[in-house]
Amino acid sequence: MSRQGRRSRPGLPGGLILHRILEQTIGAGHGQRPYGDCSQWRWRPPARPAWEPTWEPAWQDANVIDGFTHQLPDADPAETKEWIDSFDALVDRSGRRRARYMLAKLLERAGELNVGNAPPTWTPYVNTIATEDQPWFPGNEFIERRIRAFIRWNAAAMVINANKKADGIGGHLSTFASSAALYEVGFNWFFRGKDDGRPGDHIYFQGHAAPGVYARAFLERRLTEQHLNGFRMEIGGGGLSSYPHPRLMPDFWEFPTVSMGLGPINSIYHARFNKYMESRRIDETSDSRVFCFVGDGECDEPETLGAISLAGRSGLGNLIWIVNCNLQRLDGPVRGNGQIIQELEGVFRGAGWNVLKVIWGSEWDELIHKDVDGILLNKFNTTVDGEYQRLAVEGGDYIREHFFGPDPRLRAMVEHLSDDELNDLPRGGHDYQKIYAAYRNATEENAAPTVILAKTIKGWTLGEGFEARNATHQIKKMTKDELLALRERLHLVDEIPESALEGDRAPYYRPDEDSPEHEYMVQRRRALGGSIPKRRIRNRRPLTLPDPSVFAGLAKGSEGRAVSTTMAMTGLLRDLLRDKAFGPRVVPIVPDEARTFGMDSLFREFGIYAPFGQLYEPVDHELLLSYTESSDGQIIEEGITECGSMSSFIAAGTSYANLG
Repeated sequence: MSRQGRRSRPGLPGGLILHRILEQTIGAGHGQRPYGDCSQWRWRPPARPAWEPTWEPAWQDANVIDGFTHQLPDADPAETKEWIDSFDALVDRSGRRRARYMLAKLLERAGELNVGNAPPTWTPYVNTIATEDQPWFPGNEFIERRIRAFIRWNAAAMVINANKKADGIGGHLSTFASSAALYEVGFNWFFRGKDDGRPGDHIYFQGHAAPGVYARAFLERRLTEQHLNGFRMEIGGGGLSSYPHPRLMPDFWEFPTVSMGLGPINSIYHARFNKYMESRRIDETSDSRVFCFVGDGECDEPETLGAISLAGRSGLGNLIWIVNCNLQRLDGPVRGNGQIIQELEGVFRGAGWNVLKVIWGSEWDELIHKDVDGILLNKFNTTVDGEYQRLAVEGGDYIREHFFGPDPRLRAMVEHLSDDELNDLPRGGHDYQKIYAAYRNATEENAAPTVILAKTIKGWTLGEGFEARNATHQIKKMTKDELLALRERLHLVDEIPESALEGDRAPYYRPDEDSPEHEYMVQRRRALGGSIPKRRIRNRRPLTLPDPSVFAGLAKGSEGRAVSTTMAMTGLLRDLLRDKAFGPRVVPIVPDEARTFGMDSLFREFGIYAPFGQLYEPVDHELLLSYTESSDGQIIEEGITECGSMSSFIAAGTSYANLG
């Protein structure tokens, strides 16, 4: 079809053509999911939820594409037929793989031209960032692997020693073991400190992973061995708190993240408040990002996901979540009969977030690239999390028989790999190169929040008795044999002699200050603005108290008139807001009750904060008390959410420490 021919029909709805082709592809009845090998695509066409374990051959029904084609008139049926025929010819001539690629490029281009195709809700169960799109990893891989090994060892030793000293005191071995690489890539390359005088980044650490953060601070010489020996033993002073909380360790932790769900919801309103501060020209926060580490099981807590739509519609490109998808909660699988990563992808995409899936490590790249017909991808898509957990526990022979074995085509793909090599095929959340690529993408200029869904194994590196076991969360100690195995797994045989494991306590290890590992850590943190977490209060913007005249009206009393307390409160708030020095620092937060308290009189004078301004004319625009929104509005109208209003209150109330 000539370019000229296409130009002669300017009124043809491009979305209709794409959907007709999509309909044709889906209706082909090839017996597998459409776009089965699109692992290398950034933009992917709509698919049925991949977390459903089985597929029904119902693709002949055109309504599967939301009925979209039936609601657009076909302005040129002849050209539509030409496109369909051309696509059929492409499939016949070049095969389905090439056809899928071309379709993906068309859909990608449609998005660039704002043709109107909705983005997909689910994408295949592979990494979002294709191997060829991965950025070069700039670090020293050997040294970073060594540093991670030291931190893993010390984090485990800390919990073990605490429980040997006081049986049952608790602590968590397996959570940080599954997420160590996620943290370390951030520490070495992305998390910015505050030593340069700027606000830096704000990190909400997952509470159960606290031992790993302490272990890193120990290597940096910010904590001593005595501190580590005081883990969960604070009564006598000098101990380390079980979980992050600035009240317990005011110079260390910045944000409390336990109980579950409080860290995630606070991170959203924190990021929104940073935008609010910048929009009102109170502070420069454009270079400050909010990172939040979340557990996949934690996403069942209503506070975790309850406010993610706010982040999406507010365009919080300064917010990045890292969800550690180790597929397990305390008692067992998070979604044993489904796929939690796919479920969360749909939830976040629907709320307007960028979603980056980090599922498979680099050793899978060759197999995925060879998957011309989408057979492996279909296996990825239809394997439930309970089986993935089982695969992490069993050996390579089980993986060969039960994952690859049922399909002879899959079995042939791995016949060149030994059982040990199959067993060593890693999850993406343990691959620093894949993680770096995701962080790099997430921290580039974004108009929306980003979530990284990283697949890991709970208890990774701790040994057979821990990895992916349902009881791993409750295991607090290790035997000498288990410690020896961990030492070998982490390649620390030279650093930790066997004789050091003879007693009741596991030894800590810290390299010398002039060692390559210590110098590397210090250099990387110096380049990023200093060590974190580190809570510091800087009086960058002293607060001027309001002029005494503000209170003069209240001091006089009502002079015999009946005045409600809400009216008096609103009058005082208005006078405080009008004070030139103090007023800009007042943050009125309203959980949808302004009119109840007579505060609607403030709407027009001070404005309601809306990040993109008011895009409509309100019905009461002619009234003195009209509903007035603006990008620099001072009032934060939360709607009916007390949790959200409290989160905004916390963000505003702690800004003295967060921003200084």
